[in-house]
Amino acid sequence: MTLDTIMEEIKKANSIILLAHESPDGDAIGSLLGMKLALQKLGKNPDVIIREFPKIFSFLPESDEVKEDTDVEKYDLAISLDCADLKRLVGSEYFEKAKKTIVIDHHSSNNMYGDINFVNPVAPACCEILAGVFSYFNIDIDVEIGTCILTGIITDTGGFKYQGVTAETFEFTAELLRKGVNVSEIYQKVLETRTKANFELLKRILKRMEILEEGKIAFTYITNQDEKEVNAEAGDHEGLVEIGREVEGVEISIFLRQKDNESKYKVSMRSTNSINVSDICYIFGGGGHPKAAGCLISGNIEQVKEKIIKEVKKELDKIKVDL
Repeated sequence: MTLDTIMEEIKKANSIILLAHESPDGDAIGSLLGMKLALQKLGKNPDVIIREFPKIFSFLPESDEVKEDTDVEKYDLAISLDCADLKRLVGSEYFEKAKKTIVIDHHSSNNMYGDINFVNPVAPACCEILAGVFSYFNIDIDVEIGTCILTGIITDTGGFKYQGVTAETFEFTAELLRKGVNVSEIYQKVLETRTKANFELLKRILKRMEILEEGKIAFTYITNQDEKEVNAEAGDHEGLVEIGREVEGVEISIFLRQKDNESKYKVSMRSTNSINVSDICYIFGGGGHPKAAGCLISGNIEQVKEKIIKEVKKELDKIKVDL
């Protein structure tokens, strides 16, 4: 069985590195730190690489042990968490140099790039997969691990409101409550707290927001200059794409964020009903989940807007034909 093979590789490894996707969210960070704590219980001392660490997650245990870089040559085992493909993996050089590689993920677009792949696209969060993995390994999910795991579940389910939530999600949450994990505090910290910079960016995206295609598309963006003016740090753009989806009648929310390279924009998309935004993002080399996905597109703001909306309109037209 795959999990038995994973345990064999963990036991054999003298040095382990844990990696996740770029612009890490709560599920990526919760997975990394939860796995670090779990491996410590097995007598291992893994390193975690996160180069953009949003300060909103600094309450998590082991967050002060995160590294930006280390010796790329020294790892027996590299474990990728919550990342669908190698090109989005921060620290991919460690992954490629490691003697053995493992991928644990929940994205349906995962292209199975590890030596060993454990992917469950039905799971609402990578952290929920890890909960099952730790249970299989007989690793006690204590308050610290539980806090990391629940942070990932809460963020990737939007506070238990997305369709991917299952009965098992609530059963596991109930068990963590019994163990002393403070669910309400985690919820407040990760979903109900905005940094000042995030609030300032929110005001800007609201001013720029356009409602297009008879109210079905919400479109907005921020630039490098915006982020400089509000002193934005890693993670301060998180959650902004969700705002457009909250507008009545909107089926797809599109949020653009200019990258360091001024001729490229990171596109984040969210859908409410039948549009699969992962398929749209795949056209541009990205991917994700059916209702939450992203990609990177070259061009200025108007060019990128035109490219992405052209593909969105095709999907909306398909729905009209089906009806």
